[in-house]
Amino acid sequence: MRNLQNRYDQSLLGFIIALPVLLVLMMAIMQFGMLLDSYLILKNAAIEAARVGTIGSSNAEIQGTIISTSPNLEPEKLNIHITPSEGSRKSGEPLIVKLRYNYDLKVPIIGALFGKTIVLNAQTSMKIK
Repeated sequence: MRNLQNRYDQSLLGFIIALPVLLVLMMAIMQFGMLLDSYLILKNAAIEAARVGTIGSSNAEIQGTIISTSPNLEPEKLNIHITPSEGSRKSGEPLIVKLRYNYDLKVPIIGALFGKTIVLNAQTSMKIK
């Protein structure tokens, strides 16, 4: 009977030691998934914006496309850079859309390890028609 109690105590102690590690690992996986989702949204927004920009759209229309194709991202944390400037675009030249987004980590433990903000970058280039 005593031997059975010792085994139970050992397995309980092992579970208590392993549980925090497993929880942190699970939260890290969830945070990585949310971060990857935001990056893919940002990359898609850059592609759509470049596509719109190649048909002669203004910077305001390009920025509107970025905002509308990235509803999960906070616009005030988004930095948009469009090259060349609106007045100097010529057919056959590349239009480059660069996006930079300051992503705030949602899981506090992960934020303590990597910092509270991670910068996501996306860039797309397409020829102007």
